[in-house]
Amino acid sequence: MAKRWRCLLIGCGGISRLWLAPLREFHHVDIVALVDLLEEKARARAEEFKLDVPVFTSLTDALAACDVDIVFDCTIPEAHYAITMEALAAGCHVMGEKPMADTMQQAREMVKAATQSGKTYAVMQNRRFDPNIQTIKNFLARGVLGDITTIHTDFFIGAHFGGFRDTMPHVLIKDMAIHTFDAARYLSQQNATSVYCHEWNPAGSWYQQDASAIAIFEMNGGAVFSYRGSWCAEGLKTPWESHWRIIGTNGSLTWDGATTLECEVVEKPGGFVYQYMTPELPGLVTSDSGGWHANAIKQFLSALRSDAEPETVCTDNIFSLEMVLGATKSAETKQRVALGA
Repeated sequence: MAKRWRCLLIGCGGISRLWLAPLREFHHVDIVALVDLLEEKARARAEEFKLDVPVFTSLTDALAACDVDIVFDCTIPEAHYAITMEALAAGCHVMGEKPMADTMQQAREMVKAATQSGKTYAVMQNRRFDPNIQTIKNFLARGVLGDITTIHTDFFIGAHFGGFRDTMPHVLIKDMAIHTFDAARYLSQQNATSVYCHEWNPAGSWYQQDASAIAIFEMNGGAVFSYRGSWCAEGLKTPWESHWRIIGTNGSLTWDGATTLECEVVEKPGGFVYQYMTPELPGLVTSDSGGWHANAIKQFLSALRSDAEPETVCTDNIFSLEMVLGATKSAETKQRVALGA
C-alpha cells in the first residue's frame, strides 16, 4: 500500500492557494496543519479549502503537536532559511517557494543540512513545468542547433503591483528574473561562471528602487546568456516567459514566450551567407500557468516515493539562486562577479 504523506503548510498568504488546491486533491496526501504568524489568516485559509485541521502560529508548536512527513514552505523569502533548517532538523522533507535564501551562505547551509539529514529539500521553480519550456528543452536535446553558444532573453512589462514590490530592492532580478535565469540553465544544461549586471530606474518609474536591468552571464559550457528586462516598460509588453533567441553552432531558434517557435539550421554551407532550412518543429500550447505549481508538487511527491531527486532539488537550484545574488552584487558594485556555487 502506497505511503500516505502527512503534510504541513506554513505561510498562508495568497501564494498558498496554488499549493493547497492541488494538495487537497492528491491521493496519499493528508494536510494535517496550517501555520501562519497571524492565526486568523491560517483559519481563513482552512475554511476556504474546507480543511478540518489545527492551526498554529509557529512551526515549532505545529511540529510538536503533529506527526509530519513534509513541510511546504510558503513564507516570505526572509523566513525560508529558518523554516527549512527547523523542518529538516525535525526529520521532515521540505518543498518551499523560491528563492532558497537571502544569501549564498544560508543556501549552502540548507543544502548541507538536507544532505546530512537524508531528507529532500526542493524549491518551487514552477516554470520548469511549463509544457512549452519542456518541449523546447527536448527539441534542443536532439542537437538540431549543434552546441549552444548564445542565449538572449527580453522581458518587458509595465507591472503596476502596488504593495511591497514598489519599494523592494532589486525587485526585477529577485522577484522575477530568477525564473528566466533558471530556465536558461534548464534549456542549456549549463551553469553560470560569472555575471556583469547593470540596474537602473527609468524616468517616470513608479518603483522606488531599480526596476530595469541588463545582465550578461558566462556559462560553464562556453555559452553567453544575456538578459534584458524591465517592470516599468509601458507598451509592447512581452509574455511573462520572455522572448528568447537561442543560437547554436548549426542554427538559431526563437520563441516568443507563447506559442510561436521558429528555427533555421544550416542546410548548405558555403558563400557569404549559408543556405538554411526549417527543421520539423514541435507544437506548442497555450500554457495554463495555474497547473505549473500542481505539476511541480506532483513531481516532488513522485520523486519521494521512488527515492529519486526531484526536478528542483536544492543541490541544483542553488545555482539559479547564485545567478540572482551574483547579479545583484554586480549591480551594487559595478563589477563583474565570479560565480561557482
